[in-house]
Amino acid sequence: MLYELLYPLHTDISFFNIFRYITFRTIYGGLTAFTLCFLLGPWAIKRLSRLQIGQIIQKDGPKTHLEKEGTPTMGGLLILFSIGISTLLWARLSNHYISISILSLVLFGLIGFIDDYLMQVKKRNMGFTARGKFILQVLAGLGISWLIYHCPDFSSEMTIPFFKGLSPDLGIWYIPFATLIIVGTSNAVNLTDGLDGLAIGPIIIAAVTYMLLAYVAGHVKIAQYLQVQSIASCGELSIVCGILAGAGLGFLWFNAHPAQVFMGDSGSIPLGAILGTIAVMTKQEILLLLVGGLFVIEALSVIIQVGYFKMSKGKRVFRMAPLHHHFELKGWPESKVIVRFWIISITLALVSLSSLKIR
Repeated sequence: MLYELLYPLHTDISFFNIFRYITFRTIYGGLTAFTLCFLLGPWAIKRLSRLQIGQIIQKDGPKTHLEKEGTPTMGGLLILFSIGISTLLWARLSNHYISISILSLVLFGLIGFIDDYLMQVKKRNMGFTARGKFILQVLAGLGISWLIYHCPDFSSEMTIPFFKGLSPDLGIWYIPFATLIIVGTSNAVNLTDGLDGLAIGPIIIAAVTYMLLAYVAGHVKIAQYLQVQSIASCGELSIVCGILAGAGLGFLWFNAHPAQVFMGDSGSIPLGAILGTIAVMTKQEILLLLVGGLFVIEALSVIIQVGYFKMSKGKRVFRMAPLHHHFELKGWPESKVIVRFWIISITLALVSLSSLKIR
């Protein structure tokens, strides 16, 4: 919005030429999102507490979590609001990738909100059924993937990180492939959101990583130098990533241990989906397995646990899944689990960025 309103004035006032630069709008978009979260956080927490929207703790989980019963949840709405307002202010709204990003956030945000609403307000024990939520996610993912596939400057080739020149063209099959990435990331982030700040930290790290990747893909000369697929319209996604990181930092102020608020499905489901959507649009979809490796590990721990439990008739691989609960039950303090998992995320992000040179 600010780009469309102020940049045209640069012909008369040279200062407004600054709105042309993606780096400038990324920085101030991120700062805007952080400020909104930081300033509105106390009000949102009080409002959620007044509405008695508190976290429900499963009794079979770690005993240390029982004291968190009643902590305000659905704080993800604050993150989504901050991202939405900041994107409207700082991104070029005429860019089709920006429009798709916002749509992804809205569709999956509605799924997460309804799930939280059914659980917290209507007092259904587990919100949506697992099958119902998954079907809605797949339908939303298919719609987003179809729109991406039909973007004028988008290629259906799949990028294989660390391998130069290896880009198989999936054709129309790129749509279900992209859906798998988006829905899979949405659910993986949702599974990771189990400790104070555990999910939002890696989300910030992944957002910063894709901020750099989007800028590279959108800059013709840098993309050519690094032999990365150039997508002219993709550079604007750097702004969305910067805003996502800024909103995440603002939320982390209140979500850090001991948490004053949880994001709930209203946050984890859409934030995972928008990360998957950005990974697809930047043509770094496979790399997300490494950038978001912590989410992958957490999701795999659940799959392994459930699969082995059924095959072995009651035996377990981990003391509890997702994996962060396993380490808690082994005696790790919650803060130690969180920080160590963040360290893993940072390490994986750095290895991911090395793929720009190692080919």
